[in-house]
Amino acid sequence: MPGAQPEPKALPVVMLVDDEPLLLESLGEELKKSCRVYTAKSAAEAELRLAARRYDVIVCDHMLPGEQGLDFLMRVMEMVPSTRRILITGYTNPEFISRSSSLAGLSACLIKPVRASEIAAAVRAALAK
Repeated sequence: MPGAQPEPKALPVVMLVDDEPLLLESLGEELKKSCRVYTAKSAAEAELRLAARRYDVIVCDHMLPGEQGLDFLMRVMEMVPSTRRILITGYTNPEFISRSSSLAGLSACLIKPVRASEIAAAVRAALAK
């Protein structure tokens, strides 16, 4: 139809999984300008959210209550391979990072301490792939 406005492009949907409320809040603030952001405080809560909707990117801390983030992201890779996965960890062992990236098909593995702006940049890079 001439003169019709193009449909606005839907914002990417991102889930942040971390048991640190301050990190969730600061990262949510950083990303909300360019993404629809959902949060979860554990892998179990994240799995419930994953059952309810599709996510373009999941950013997950490795050390979570109840289950390690890497194990959760490995399941996500099996359940929803199109969802990009980013792991945040305090481990600096290169073998762990390489193995994690391979096992969970990670778009990025970020080492703590990490700034919200760095995580946001990794999310943007994952979305661009």
